[in-house]
Amino acid sequence: MLNITKTLAEKDLNISLEGRLDTMTAPDLETQLTASLGGVENLVFDLSKLEYISSAGLRVLLSAQKTMNKQGTMVVRNATEEVKEIFEVTGFSDILTIE
Repeated sequence: MLNITKTLAEKDLNISLEGRLDTMTAPDLETQLTASLGGVENLVFDLSKLEYISSAGLRVLLSAQKTMNKQGTMVVRNATEEVKEIFEVTGFSDILTIE
């Protein structure tokens, strides 16, 4: 189960994720991102309530990063220790801007 909360203010999109970002829930996030990223210059993911991220979830974040590289910036904030460890092991800590 994944709860996605989006807040759009002009060209800033904040997305809070709560639950698990895995093979079952990643397509939902991908669909919402595809529909929401047009015109966005600053994308922020708040992962303070994200319990788990799988390779499918990492793929969605990577896709969002590639899109934002062309039109603005993307930041990942408040990742839990578990999620930070997954970013470290997979090398995503070198790809994503993590605060």
